[in-house]
Amino acid sequence: MSEEFNNASCSPADCASCTSSCSSRVDESHNTISLTLEDDTEVECAILTIFPVGEKEYIALLPLDENGQNHDGEVYLYVFSRTESGDPMLSNIEDDAEYDAAAGAFNTIVENAKKAEENGQIPE
Repeated sequence: MSEEFNNASCSPADCASCTSSCSSRVDESHNTISLTLEDDTEVECAILTIFPVGEKEYIALLPLDENGQNHDGEVYLYVFSRTESGDPMLSNIEDDAEYDAAAGAFNTIVENAKKAEENGQIPE
């Protein structure tokens, strides 16, 4: 199930496994996405990273409160791709094994960034 950013699916609890319909607005120049849920609730998310796993790419989003903060550390994961014209697209991760692989890869990215920061290096 592939959907454009302006028709992405998500729930406040776990966008990666949700099947509800919502829409979103992306501002790639500012590294944020505004997800609009079925109930018209908007969730602003920071784009943390886009990363490959196998032959697919995934996007990690950090939901932000009205002050632009995240206090619980929850991260949403989606499959990320682009249309033929280059527009960004999100799709839900439907399979548990695929989700586990994407989550594992994201955790590795986070751990590598922490190690680089501890060593005084700038993470890539």
